[in-house]
Amino acid sequence: MDSKEARKRMEEGRLYLPGDEAIMTEQAACLELLYDFNQTRPSQIEERKALLKKMFAEIGEECYIEPPLRANFGGKHVHFGKGVYANFNLTMVDDGHIFVGDYVMFGPNVTLATAGHPIEPRLRKKTLQFNRDIHIGANVWIGAGTIVLPGVTIGENTVIGAGSVVSRDIPAGVVAVGSPCRVLREIGERDRLYYYKEYKIDEDLWQL
Repeated sequence: MDSKEARKRMEEGRLYLPGDEAIMTEQAACLELLYDFNQTRPSQIEERKALLKKMFAEIGEECYIEPPLRANFGGKHVHFGKGVYANFNLTMVDDGHIFVGDYVMFGPNVTLATAGHPIEPRLRKKTLQFNRDIHIGANVWIGAGTIVLPGVTIGENTVIGAGSVVSRDIPAGVVAVGSPCRVLREIGERDRLYYYKEYKIDEDLWQL
């Protein structure tokens, strides 16, 4: 399999060899930028913004990513809307594309993994890999320690509970949790009254 064929298969979601020399050269350049981002000081906000624009396929305004950030391709295949917030240790296996809508929030230690390997051991021994894109809708909150697996779509306004393993699509407007992640309930009227257990939302906060 030559480099052109490997790249084509990579983009089409077919089995390919990720150790192809041309792919690894491209990846290494991306990781240099990622290294620079992770070495910035907390005061270097503008430097971080400039690096993210170089690193990501797309990144909207008012995004904030707390270092350290981990990404196979340094964000080259990542598409962020505006106002996205990511806490410490966001890990993105971005061999495939990751699409994230506006105002999504990631808790610490979240993993978004687009890459997979064959179950058949002889193929896996050859280090073959495939990628499936991940789609996360606007205004989603993904709790700490969650893992999102290849090919998953999460609908807008949904909350994924901490520690979940999201192996299948989750619809919009729900609370989902568990391993594997399952819908617990729809987001409803009670959520407009209480922000946590029996703690009420102050009415004036709706005016912010």
